[in-house]
Amino acid sequence: MRNLLLRPLAFLALLLGSPALLSAQDAGSTLDSGDTAWMLTATVLVLFMTLPGLALFYGGLVRVKNYLSVLMHCFTIACLASVLWVAGLYSLAFSEGNAWIGDLQHLFLKGISIDELNGGTFPETVFIMFQMTFAIITPGLIVGAFVERLKFSAMMLFSALWLVIVYTPVAHWVWGGGWMMQAGTLDLAGGIVVHATAGISALILAKAVGPRPNFPKRVSPPHNPAIVMIGASMLWVGWFGFNAGSQVAANGAAGMTMLVTHISAAVASLTWMFIEWKQAGKPGLVGIVTGMVAGLATITPASGNVGPMGAILIGLLAGSVCYFCCSIVKNKWGIDDALDVFAVHGVGGIMGSLLVAVFGTAAFGGTGVDDMAAQLLIQIKSIGFTLIWSAFGTLIIIAIVKATTGLRVDQETEQSGLDQAEHGEKAYHLD
Repeated sequence: MRNLLLRPLAFLALLLGSPALLSAQDAGSTLDSGDTAWMLTATVLVLFMTLPGLALFYGGLVRVKNYLSVLMHCFTIACLASVLWVAGLYSLAFSEGNAWIGDLQHLFLKGISIDELNGGTFPETVFIMFQMTFAIITPGLIVGAFVERLKFSAMMLFSALWLVIVYTPVAHWVWGGGWMMQAGTLDLAGGIVVHATAGISALILAKAVGPRPNFPKRVSPPHNPAIVMIGASMLWVGWFGFNAGSQVAANGAAGMTMLVTHISAAVASLTWMFIEWKQAGKPGLVGIVTGMVAGLATITPASGNVGPMGAILIGLLAGSVCYFCCSIVKNKWGIDDALDVFAVHGVGGIMGSLLVAVFGTAAFGGTGVDDMAAQLLIQIKSIGFTLIWSAFGTLIIIAIVKATTGLRVDQETEQSGLDQAEHGEKAYHLD
């Protein structure tokens, strides 16, 4: 069996003494067909979140002349991240290495066989694929910040560099045996690794690319809210693999994680809808599904530690705080984060990563948090360092992209639409 540091959740369970998380490890390195089947399913569900879930959710929110460009970005990122993950990023994230980064012992997955278990009860090949889907969706989230403006070549270069410089080190720190894991940071499925990193990077990139024409007063509405709802529904379903799959076993902990994930999404959806109803006079379809995404993003880091009461409270906070943050980013800060990546994913992920220290206590029906103040301090340190690292890394990447491919398409391309100008295709042919 490989060093336990390579198996993040099992090692975290030893640190925190969580019986639920220890169950797979206690079973020893014996293949369990039930765990294996669940992890295969969870992996498919997480990939389903990006393709087609995120692609359709984002695609429906833009103007029709840029619809295909969003689908192209999401699909290309999925392919690019997969190749990079196999080539070396998995090894850097989950090999032993040191507290800051793994080593390259598994370059191109060298030394990993079909019989190798992950230190628990299912094959390491499945663990590699499961974690690959996280590496796929995280830069995919950032797409929402620059839709309708960024060059396709710039998107590819930015995404590749971002995975290397930002995502992989943070994944190692939190899940791969790095210094945050050793400190006891709680982040079951990516409030820090996925949503905080993508959120702050999206905000900075949106600022660097600049706003769309007529922003913020006369921005065009979503071209197809129905597609937005369909994509969001796929995200909701896929998120069960994201969160419950991160328990790496088909057990009671996975069941509770699935339950609280669903509760938070439902409560956040209704909260967002009622606030919008009061503010705008009518409840909107785009609004209610955006609230759902906020609820899912916020519960993600806490879903392994909170109970139903904590999930309800997290949903209420997600639906309200993220709603008002959308307006703050656009109207007060003047940043055209087009599809609210920072306000929904960034703020949600950060908030959930803090709230786990509160609602993970027994007083709120949670588990795994005995000292709220001590855990909150650990979470603040981890979040703060991650935001600084992500922001600094993003600024470096933006400088590289500007000096090579350039960031933004020219004005003529922007006016005609990225679908035709960059990809030579149209979403709809109605003649």
